[in-house]
Amino acid sequence: MPQIGAKSRQSLSDLCFGKEAEVSPRVKDRHQRIVARVKCAGVDANAEQVNRGMAWVYRRYAKDHDLYVLEHGAKVGKRGLWADSSPTPPWQWRKNSNVRQT
Repeated sequence: MPQIGAKSRQSLSDLCFGKEAEVSPRVKDRHQRIVARVKCAGVDANAEQVNRGMAWVYRRYAKDHDLYVLEHGAKVGKRGLWADSSPTPPWQWRKNSNVRQT
C-alpha cells in the first residue's frame, strides 16, 4: 500500500475509531461493495477525508456537489495525496498492484 494509504487509514481512524457511527448506504458498486456516507460523532467522514486530501471523490457515485468543491480545495491546497504532483488513483494502484478487490 502506498504511503498515502497508511496516512488515509490513520486519518479515518482518528475521525471514527471508538466513536458512534451512522452509515447511510447509497448503492453497491460493480464489485458489490457498499458505497455509503459515514458520519462519526456527527462529523461527515467522507467529506472530511476528501477535504484533508485523504480520499478521492468516487465520481461514478458521488451526487453531492460539496464533495467536488472540497476535493478542489484539497488539490489547490496540495493537502494529502494532492501534495504529489501526479497522484495515482486508488483504482489504478490496485490494478497495478494486483490487489484483490474486497
